[in-house]
Amino acid sequence: MGSKSDIPIALRAAYLALHRCSDAAFAAQGITADQFVLLATLARGDALTQRELARRMSSDPSTVRAMLVLLERLGLVKREGHPTDARARTVALTAAGKRKFRKLWAAGEPIRSQMFDALNPGEAPLLVQLLNRIATALNEASISVGQPPSFNSHEVEP
Repeated sequence: MGSKSDIPIALRAAYLALHRCSDAAFAAQGITADQFVLLATLARGDALTQRELARRMSSDPSTVRAMLVLLERLGLVKREGHPTDARARTVALTAAGKRKFRKLWAAGEPIRSQMFDALNPGEAPLLVQLLNRIATALNEASISVGQPPSFNSHEVEP
């Protein structure tokens, strides 16, 4: 292991394993892993525009919009007109959304612990650093071919 062709396959396998475990952990709460990422991104602080939310989630704006419509119907997020840009909308968690996120965060703790425990002491910060470096390099490459960047690394906690 360790060749150029191994990296994408290993990253995809790790992502898919995380996604499957997360979907299973959040199913009882009626939330998907992707919806959790949206809630977690909003839980970091102030309201975001829908465009900024999609960028921080590394997701397609139309996919984010569809999730927002559903989560708004569930009363977990609210969308309002942007105070200075009439074309934009801001998104924020509601009080119910903040409560739901805290429950989901707790439900995901065993997964985070399992990932952390799979590493040797001191490897977690290195892994995060390496993944951020890969994301930055790929985003810079996508910008050079005219595609918008899609990754913004942020650790999420309640």
